[in-house]
Amino acid sequence: MTNKGKGCYYRRFSGFGFLTMSAFVIDAFEYARHKERREGDTLVADLSRLSAETADRSGALHWVLAGGADQLGHPQLTLTVSGSTKIMCQRCLTSFAFDIDSESVLVLAKDEESADAIDALLDNDEIDVIVGTKTLNIVELVEDEALLALPLSPKHPVCPDQSALEGLKSAKKESPFAMLKNLKQQ
Repeated sequence: MTNKGKGCYYRRFSGFGFLTMSAFVIDAFEYARHKERREGDTLVADLSRLSAETADRSGALHWVLAGGADQLGHPQLTLTVSGSTKIMCQRCLTSFAFDIDSESVLVLAKDEESADAIDALLDNDEIDVIVGTKTLNIVELVEDEALLALPLSPKHPVCPDQSALEGLKSAKKESPFAMLKNLKQQ
């Protein structure tokens, strides 16, 4: 399906299923200029890189992408991603639900040189400056945002089955030197 909305050209390719979306491509500069806003839902199973980092392929992400301009007039996109996925606890090796709730402000630049100049001018770690394109894939942008929201070493706040772990910690191990001492006394 091809649409033209408010002068912004975008193309959407849908796969099978209610939440399936394989690509959603926009002209980032026109999208920001027209202050467009889109939102949607994407299955975790449809995001190959994110699926590889999760315990299973269940879950869905809700995203909102709004165009606009920053205080200096640079085109920008604001991306919000929320949802839940299951990831593996590195401590007890069981899966647990992890809630993703992330928002990013992306200022658009025409090329790398402009991006570096804008980044230096803004001097704000909470704003990312990226090179905009006329073929920006929103699904990839959503997947990138979700991947950045995952913890590097995921762990439960308190693992559900601590009894086995506590048993191992509390079991007193016999010193190998104690065994040698017993042999010497014989």
